[in-house]
Amino acid sequence: MAEKKEKEEYTIEDLPGVGEATAEKLQEAGFDNIMTLAVASPKELSDVTGIGEGAAAKIIAAARKYADVGNFETGEEILQRRKEIRKLSTGSKALDELLGGGLETQALSEFYGEFGSGKTQIMHQLAVFATLPEEKGGFNCDVLILDTENTFRPERIVQMATFRNADPDEVLKRIHVARAYNSHHQILLAEKASEETKEYQVRLLIVDSLTSHFRSEYMGRGSLAERQQLLNRHMHDLLKFSTLNNAVVAVTNQVSARPDIFFGDPTSPIGGNIVGHTATFRVYLRKSKAGKRIARLMDSPHLPEGEAVIQLSEDGITDVQG
Repeated sequence: MAEKKEKEEYTIEDLPGVGEATAEKLQEAGFDNIMTLAVASPKELSDVTGIGEGAAAKIIAAARKYADVGNFETGEEILQRRKEIRKLSTGSKALDELLGGGLETQALSEFYGEFGSGKTQIMHQLAVFATLPEEKGGFNCDVLILDTENTFRPERIVQMATFRNADPDEVLKRIHVARAYNSHHQILLAEKASEETKEYQVRLLIVDSLTSHFRSEYMGRGSLAERQQLLNRHMHDLLKFSTLNNAVVAVTNQVSARPDIFFGDPTSPIGGNIVGHTATFRVYLRKSKAGKRIARLMDSPHLPEGEAVIQLSEDGITDVQG
């Protein structure tokens, strides 16, 4: 009897019920390894491949067995696995300290606030820092940006990179931007992001902004359920990307425009409980005087609430001097 394979050696072709044709369908849909199948849902797999839900459930069950997921772990084992987590600097020591050393991989960090609060500027700076060497607080990696509001500006990348003594051309070459024209396109781009990791070492995925399309396309109470369902799927795709690629996912979000039943509190982020329960870290940004912004950590699994003051300028996000 042949010796049992190590779980890392299994391929999707080893799974029961996955022949050559099915394997091709799975690979075309982005399910090209055991782990991506193990964390999928039968409906998701059926929708994108055309495989029946019953067959999809069997494939997923086999993948979970081979990948050894879904079992209970000791706290010690989880602590050991969390040693793989890395921290991406924001460029501000005060903001990094607020976040426990920077933005965590295998997590989704949400920055929300009103127009002009600095959300997009922080995303630009994160993109720059991700390309920097580890000794400068970066990951020395490539970056993916889903731009939903046409807010990406390469000129800002050049300014921020120059201030950090990085080659602007080299930084720009490592930032890959896709413009999302509607919510369904945005969801599709997030699903396809994993394909980019086959060619590039991606450790940062940015969505700026997360909810703008959903908010504009699904107006009124009658469409709320559909909107939240799609948003939930999108959020979990982003979380899955962060986990499978040991990456940071950073998103921006808007706040409610008026305090009514549908939109909620005027200082609360759009998306309700779907976004609130899925985001790992939530940071509220608000304007202050002389280009300063106040960042407040509103939610975290292990960090206390607190505030940091940062400075916005042509150079990017810095600490307040003096």
